[in-house]
Amino acid sequence: MNKKNIMFLCTGNSCRSQLAEGWARKYWGNEFHVYSAGTKKHGMNERAMKVMKEVGVDLSSHYSKTVDELPKVTFDYVVTVCDHAHENCPYFPSGKVVHLGFQDPPILTKEMSDEEEILAVYRRVRDEIHDVIRCLKDYL
Repeated sequence: MNKKNIMFLCTGNSCRSQLAEGWARKYWGNEFHVYSAGTKKHGMNERAMKVMKEVGVDLSSHYSKTVDELPKVTFDYVVTVCDHAHENCPYFPSGKVVHLGFQDPPILTKEMSDEEEILAVYRRVRDEIHDVIRCLKDYL
């Protein structure tokens, strides 16, 4: 069986696209080559890594990267996980672009100081992405 290539694209490849990549690797690793990238790179978000570790998904080997840093493969699917990436998505001639907009935990928590409240936001977005990833394959 030939694995298809799927990329999750976000602005900074630090949080939402990394969460999506982690879930997709967990559930689809035998069927897809899974990648994530950003239109820019912002570095890995420590809280995103922490909330994924809580559910048994290790992102410690992940790193923030741009599309140009990915292997030169043809993407069958490009999934944008934020509006900015969707509006600024590079052209992928053979890839089907699917847009799934999720709220940005760093922006949502910018004014918060209580770590548990902050992590609750990250967990909510993590779980929303999880629920969509679990169903998305049926629509690709």
